[in-house]
Amino acid sequence: MTDTAAAPVPPAADPAFTPPGLGRRFGALVIDWVLCLMVARSFADPVRDGWPPVLVLILEYGFFLGLFAQTPGMYLTRLRCVAWADGGRIGLARGLLRGLLLALVVPALIMDEHRRGLHDRLTGAVVTDAPRR
Repeated sequence: MTDTAAAPVPPAADPAFTPPGLGRRFGALVIDWVLCLMVARSFADPVRDGWPPVLVLILEYGFFLGLFAQTPGMYLTRLRCVAWADGGRIGLARGLLRGLLLALVVPALIMDEHRRGLHDRLTGAVVTDAPRR
């Protein structure tokens, strides 16, 4: 006998899917940006050179989303970024691409009814609530 309630329903197949609020998403981004500024400061002057924190953000997104489905900011705000189609991890390549597109800012401002920005749609991702532990 299998327990169908134990298997999570992918966001794309869940008609009751409700995306998390923009406040938590923005909070996660602010936390991640502050961390990126702190890391970039260890090898460059973020005030003089604007690119090091952006590069760190892209790498942070690729690494953390690809392997853990959460950046440190997402972890603290109880969010995760998963594949739209199956609810699994998006992987390193799509995590890096999502970080690059997010660094361009404009794609994040154009959202659909599931609060998926262009950076989410182009990488097949969605931000969801993290499961409670």
